Amino acid sequence: MRPWLHIARISNLPTVWTNVTAAWFLAGGALADVRLAWLLFAGSLLYTGGMILNDAMDVKFDRKYRPERPIPSGQITLRAAWAVGVVMLLTGATIAAFSGAHPKITAILVAGIVLYNLFHKKWAGSVIIMGACRLLLYLMAASAVVPFQAAGPLLVLPYAVALGCYIVGISVAARLESKKGVLPVPTAMLAFALLYTPAVFCAMRFSSAGGSPLQIVVLGVFAMLVAYATHSLRKGGPAIGNAVGWLLAGIAVVDALAVASVSVPLALGFVALTPLLRFWQRWVAAT
Repeated sequence: MRPWLHIARISNLPTVWTNVTAAWFLAGGALADVRLAWLLFAGSLLYTGGMILNDAMDVKFDRKYRPERPIPSGQITLRAAWAVGVVMLLTGATIAAFSGAHPKITAILVAGIVLYNLFHKKWAGSVIIMGACRLLLYLMAASAVVPFQAAGPLLVLPYAVALGCYIVGISVAARLESKKGVLPVPTAMLAFALLYTPAVFCAMRFSSAGGSPLQIVVLGVFAMLVAYATHSLRKGGPAIGNAVGWLLAGIAVVDALAVASVSVPLALGFVALTPLLRFWQRWVAAT
């Protein structure tokens, strides 16, 4: 069982739940609506299936450079990985569509997952696709609350864009983890700017609409987390892995920033989840 948890990067899965939940409530969804549970399940299948297919498509690279991974080490067969990954993607997309998510948004999300897995080792710009996948996950969940024709997904678009930028920033940093070197200055500046995008956006929103003291606290937590991570990134080498781990766990704080305008208790719950995710990464690697 544990090899499947590793191949699915299961320690990141709760950030998919916070993504879907945040988008759902931002679009005006109700907690009692059973479709939220189905969308959480659909998002889980899409994420997990995509991660499994990531290893299946990278098997040649992993056999050469990462033989300890579940497929090249023989813990999971390549055929099983392909079968489980494809079934999860198709099942997740089907459940999302039957739960009210817009079919075209869902289909584009699935296409983005596949494209990223195909090109992430060949094209540096694929980090944009990674960010787009999380953006589309937000839009998918929102489209189930308010129809696309009524501009439902647009209600969460600014938050989705901010999250997408943050994910691209993480991806830029993560690509340098294997190099064990110091971040080049231009790359570091790009990564840092993208990582701070949610804070800048939410600070502007709070200043114009007025933020509660607790919302400001959430913003402060996010700023400190990114500051700590970027300090580690500047050190380079092994510190990059530590930084990436915290940034991945910090996706929950990005969602907390988004949902703080709707539910402060929920936002604080997302913040409290972050150190638990970081702890879980010690058992199941996040990358």
